[in-house]
Amino acid sequence: NRMAKQLYTLEFPVRCSPVILYEFLASPAGLQEWFADRVDDRDNIFSFTWNGTIEKAEVLEKEQDKFIRFHWLHAPKEEFFEFKIEKSEVTNQTILVIKDFAEKKEIKDQSRLWDYQVKELFHRLGSN
Repeated sequence: NRMAKQLYTLEFPVRCSPVILYEFLASPAGLQEWFADRVDDRDNIFSFTWNGTIEKAEVLEKEQDKFIRFHWLHAPKEEFFEFKIEKSEVTNQTILVIKDFAEKKEIKDQSRLWDYQVKELFHRLGSN
């Protein structure tokens, strides 16, 4: 009996244009800069490699410079992770919104992992 996972959302203000940011979120070359050791894509399936282990995710939906949503092939079909680019109405700043699923007790650790990876992303963007 698997614990049902919960959707959680993280937001990170980014100093760069949505166009540049999207490349880092939706292209294998961009993702390889910060998210995984190696990224390949074929027929809408992205293969992410970490320390020699390959995890595959399918692209469910995407919209240029707006968002991309993936589904891990090994995960239950209702689960996904998503990178979304929003603009703050007030400050007009670009915001990276990450949505992901985790067990309730794991959300804190998972969020920390995302924090760490997004720092790497900002480093690559020259935006910290």
